[in-house]
Amino acid sequence: MRSKVMNENWHNFLRLIFSMRFHIVVATVFWSDLVDSRKIRGISSSYKRFYREKKSFLCIDGSKMIPFEQVNDDYCDCQDGSDEPGTSACPRGRFYCTNLGFRPHYIPSSRVNDGICDCCDASDEYNSPARCQNSCWNLGQRERAFVEGQMRALDEGLRLKQQLIEEGVLLWREKQAQLRELQQVAEDLQLKLEEHRRKKHEADQTLKALQSSDSGHAGYNSSAVGLFNLLDSNKDGSLSVEEIQSKVTFIRDETRVLTEDEAVTLLGGGHRMDLSTFRNTLWDILTSGDSVKIKDMHSGGAGRLVGDDPHLKAADRAAEWEATNLKKAEESYEQVSAEISELQRKLAIDYGTDWEFLFLNTQCFQLQVYEYTYTLCPFNQVTQKSSAGTEVSLGVWGMWSGSANNPYSQQVYENGEPCWQGGSRSTTVTLTCGTETGLRSAKEPSKCQYIMDFQTPVACQPVLKQRGVHSEL
Repeated sequence: MRSKVMNENWHNFLRLIFSMRFHIVVATVFWSDLVDSRKIRGISSSYKRFYREKKSFLCIDGSKMIPFEQVNDDYCDCQDGSDEPGTSACPRGRFYCTNLGFRPHYIPSSRVNDGICDCCDASDEYNSPARCQNSCWNLGQRERAFVEGQMRALDEGLRLKQQLIEEGVLLWREKQAQLRELQQVAEDLQLKLEEHRRKKHEADQTLKALQSSDSGHAGYNSSAVGLFNLLDSNKDGSLSVEEIQSKVTFIRDETRVLTEDEAVTLLGGGHRMDLSTFRNTLWDILTSGDSVKIKDMHSGGAGRLVGDDPHLKAADRAAEWEATNLKKAEESYEQVSAEISELQRKLAIDYGTDWEFLFLNTQCFQLQVYEYTYTLCPFNQVTQKSSAGTEVSLGVWGMWSGSANNPYSQQVYENGEPCWQGGSRSTTVTLTCGTETGLRSAKEPSKCQYIMDFQTPVACQPVLKQRGVHSEL
């Protein structure tokens, strides 16, 4: 019986000892945690391994070894400030804001306990009179909403981009078909042009043959010799003032007789003209039919021009007709050739891997900035127009200038109007993702060098990994 009682007392004693030991251990751990939390204040979880409780502490830059009690003792021992992560003692120190629910970040240790809460969780003001509310959750909520909005906009932009890619492919095919059609039209016009040239040449040859013929028309020969003989009434081998007055009249006033001065003018300034001179002067005037003509000596009245000869006139009309047709054919061919050249120039531009930027080629976008209106015509030019109406070229299309990872993120427009300081104006256009297409900003950070922000869905790029708002636990 006594043995049983003694055993029970012994077990009770052991339970008491165990219970006391347990509470001592818990208290020790709790105190250790408090000490440890005090020691490692201002440290991210990735650096906590350097601050484990031990006899000594090695500065993270390896420059010095100090007793662990000197960590966060408000006195700077390490040159890199690593021994005072939770105080403002070290000028080069950094304090880590955990900011649970928002983005963690570092602040200069000089801001610790300065009465201003720099960390949204107020952890930097643990020993100051400042009383800051923990705003991390609200900030995180707003940022998460912003990021979610950006992601929705990105998804919408990518959806619109896919539509524009499909439109770009169709538009590219249409342009290629249009080019082939224009090239076929140019080939047909080339054949017609050659035919008109042949007909024009034949008409000119016929007219020339008739003009050099010695056959007579309306009482006189249409050749130079025949006409000279007709005018030389006394057959002395020369034409006089009297002979010109008697046989030549004005086209618009056939009843008026030429004055002596007018006859002398037709004779080249002299009073007589031989056949050789006649061929090179008066013959051309009479056969042109512009001002004077020959009187019909048989009827006694006004006669017909040499140019009024029915055969000669028909040949002249034919030559003029073929000349008109040839001119029209040449103009049509030149116009089609210009359209082909312009279309080939446009198709030679890099519009993206899937021709997604092709739809911008025929569009222009404007933005008002104070007294200036900026106009961007992608793949063409950039201009600036003042409120006074003066327009200046800020550059013509040059090239894509984006990074190797995203070459279609930036454009350069160069060789604009000369700048008063020398050189020419140029513009760099940065393309950003958005659900709408248009100019967002235009600036001149340096003289005659302009930058623009241009938003469009085709600039949207798929994101493989989106950095969201996270908390470090």
